[in-house]
Amino acid sequence: MNQTVRSVTATTDFTPAQPNVSVIMVVYRTGESLEMAIQCVLDDPMVDELVVVDNGSAEAAAEGLRVLARDEPRVVLLQGHGNIGFARGANRGMLAAHGHYVVFLNPDAFLQAGCVDALIGGLNGQPPRSLVGACILDLDGREQRGGRRGEVSALSTLLTLSRFSRRFPNLDAYEIYRDHDAMPEGLTPIPTISGACFAARLDDFKALGGFDEGYFLHVEDIDLCWRARRTGGSVLFQPKAKVVHLGHTSNSSPWRVEMHKGLGLTRYFLKRAESLPAYLAALILLPLIMLTAMVRPIAWHMRGSRA
Repeated sequence: MNQTVRSVTATTDFTPAQPNVSVIMVVYRTGESLEMAIQCVLDDPMVDELVVVDNGSAEAAAEGLRVLARDEPRVVLLQGHGNIGFARGANRGMLAAHGHYVVFLNPDAFLQAGCVDALIGGLNGQPPRSLVGACILDLDGREQRGGRRGEVSALSTLLTLSRFSRRFPNLDAYEIYRDHDAMPEGLTPIPTISGACFAARLDDFKALGGFDEGYFLHVEDIDLCWRARRTGGSVLFQPKAKVVHLGHTSNSSPWRVEMHKGLGLTRYFLKRAESLPAYLAALILLPLIMLTAMVRPIAWHMRGSRA
């Protein structure tokens, strides 16, 4: 049975009927980092509401979330629907949110001071259907490569996954990850931001149809950025909005994760192929992309890390 829990006590008023900022977090067996991620959200003075979509936590963690929702008036908890994937879970969170603005945040990402304020400020003056992404950092403060990304096409994906775009300078334009570029001083347009932490106006996100639920895990953020840009919205990177992202905290198998990435990319490239030559090119490149994605866990194992 689907379950929604909201706590309202007699001595503590809930946030206004129309909160200004809602944070949406989709949870699936995240581990110890979840508690800290939630605390960082609740410590942010800009946050009026936290919507937690529990896609299937272990019972102890699920009970901990229920206790939190009973004790913290700002928390809305959705449980009981099972592991429906990130895109569907995030869209459920969208439907439960009340904020004028929504911030989507991974459950292993820790908001830094001023992050939400900078994200929301970046939306001011932007056209409808705009998205603003955060600067994603490792624990040591280095920028993660997924926060700033260029145009994601079948060819750029193949050249990036194979590392040819970094080995050969004349192919740099096809490199998807732009973390090697100089950090911009302020809000900067970029084709693709990270789904680990980004903001949008709630009505704009709904107008985009939310995430495409045909993606189970990964690539849904790439698809969203593409749809936002092609419908007149801006996609922007906000270097002043910082979030520390652990990554790889779920107990999901790396093979399963990479399989979903490959399947997601397959769906995305076929979806955006708007001409017969582009469709045929995607079909030709897709087996190579799938193979490259699936062999990456072998390379990680050999190097002892996930590069």
